[in-house]
Amino acid sequence: MLMNTHEARLKALREELTRRGLDGFVVPISDEHMSEYVGAYAQRLAWLTGFGGSAGSAVVLKDRAAMFVDGRYTLQVREQVDGRFYDYESVPQTSVAKWLGANAPEGAKIGFDPWLHGKPWVDVATKALGGRGGSLVPVEGNPIDAVWNDRPAPSDALALVHANEYAGQASEAKRAAVAEWLGEQKLDAAVISALDSIAWLLNVRGADVERTPVALSFVIAHADGTAELFIAEEKVSPELRQHLGNAVTIRPRDAFVPGLEGLKGKRVAVDPERSVQAVFGALAGAGAEIVELRDPTVLPKAVKNPVEQAGHRSAQARDGAAVSKFLHWLSVHAPTGSETELSAAAMLQQFREESPLLRDLSFDTISAAGPNAASPHYRVNEESNLRIEPGSVYLVDSGGQYLDGTTDITRTVWVGPGQPTAEHKDRYTRVLKGHIALALAVFPKGTAGSQLDVLARQFLWSAGVDYAHGTGHGVGSFLSVHEGPQRIAKSAGGQGGTDQELLAGMFLSNEPGYYKTGAFGIRIENLVLVEPRKIDGAEGDYFGFETLTFVPIDRTLVDTALLTREELRWWDAYHARVLEIVGPQLEGAALDWLKDQCAPLSRG
Repeated sequence: MLMNTHEARLKALREELTRRGLDGFVVPISDEHMSEYVGAYAQRLAWLTGFGGSAGSAVVLKDRAAMFVDGRYTLQVREQVDGRFYDYESVPQTSVAKWLGANAPEGAKIGFDPWLHGKPWVDVATKALGGRGGSLVPVEGNPIDAVWNDRPAPSDALALVHANEYAGQASEAKRAAVAEWLGEQKLDAAVISALDSIAWLLNVRGADVERTPVALSFVIAHADGTAELFIAEEKVSPELRQHLGNAVTIRPRDAFVPGLEGLKGKRVAVDPERSVQAVFGALAGAGAEIVELRDPTVLPKAVKNPVEQAGHRSAQARDGAAVSKFLHWLSVHAPTGSETELSAAAMLQQFREESPLLRDLSFDTISAAGPNAASPHYRVNEESNLRIEPGSVYLVDSGGQYLDGTTDITRTVWVGPGQPTAEHKDRYTRVLKGHIALALAVFPKGTAGSQLDVLARQFLWSAGVDYAHGTGHGVGSFLSVHEGPQRIAKSAGGQGGTDQELLAGMFLSNEPGYYKTGAFGIRIENLVLVEPRKIDGAEGDYFGFETLTFVPIDRTLVDTALLTREELRWWDAYHARVLEIVGPQLEGAALDWLKDQCAPLSRG
């Protein structure tokens, strides 16, 4: 019997591990920058297993292998990864480290690539293996790369200058703030590894990672306000050199390790959440004093300045018109049964591309019909592509990367003819009620996202149901669509970022959902901005959310009997703003449709 592609790749990897004297190897979705989304050259897990999600890991031993994903990918992993060769493991109920501690052979040598794992993971996995007399072994050169014959090369796209008219603050000022922080901490330098941090600090963007406008590079920021940028020489233009000026020294990317070793005897800040183990190893080996602190750009990047806020509002108004045009188009064409998930996603992209400021999508569009919508992070392809059936639920989660802002919006709609069932309307309305509760939330200074998460879930919980993803994530400014440290999510299960207090100027998503396996999925998502709230007689500082996304929410799926008077008022006020912002950008039948969708919602 002939082996399939992924079985052959697994066999080749095991042979390579045997040649290296290793009993196993850990394969994450990661790159040298701990990125969420990685370039094609770093898609090792997808190449090995077929898994196409954005979060997951595999462990390969000599006689067994396992895939680790969280609740977002429970269905997807079973569709894409062959269960004959991999066990399916659920995170956070288990983890790679726990599994190794229970399943690795006694005395096993388990390989890992120190350029793809963070120090906290290495510490935990080392301890787990130690209980079995085993060890975690850093590899020189990734063994998958040794057997991946047609592995793509890293992108050689030029790094691009991000103008101050969009950034709102010059790179010099940002570097000066980092230098001031280093002085306060009595540090000599900070290693900046996260690609979005580098992009923000230097006001540089790129095209090296699909859907995220960053340039592959590293930075060492010094206490005197200077910096070293380590980047492939073919990516550097005269415009970039002029933009960065004399205070930023441009060095080849492969000079990064020697640059770290040059910090011998210095006190150096490294973020253990955003820097790989190899950085710690190089610094420790050189005799630098490592101080584990959060990347000093993370919080300033998350708190958007007035120019970024204004740019985002402009991007949202533009994006709202594109999505509204699409939803009108969908209302005309989908009921005929002539459209598919792929054709709908292509049409939505076409509407977004009418804007000259669009540079990319902010992630692959989740265009999900019927049962595919029950997978929260479903990604359509030729094999999975379904027809959008008349008389069904359709979910579309999408976004754009505009020069002035990053957008992310989900709408779930009923495709006629016919009417949704009582179950459809009940679940949809409970999701809507949670969305409105979060949109209306008022909270004191010091509140973390984890303290607000229950507001969005309460109506689902009362019906005995829930959803297995966070309620809100941070969003960048023409940067990553998923940005920390702010987040709205349950605090249990090790979901990062939930202890960060919400500060005025932070962008977040508001996206509760509900998913019925094999049947349908529902999610309603807008982006919001944390803003100060003035309350007469308030004792202390309070905040609330400004809603930024303006696109009609499907009214066919709403059970108005479940809505309170306050929720109805929110709905009517929101749709009045949609009409005000989006209406002037539409005309003809699309404008008529918008007016119908934005009419007040009555109990009748």
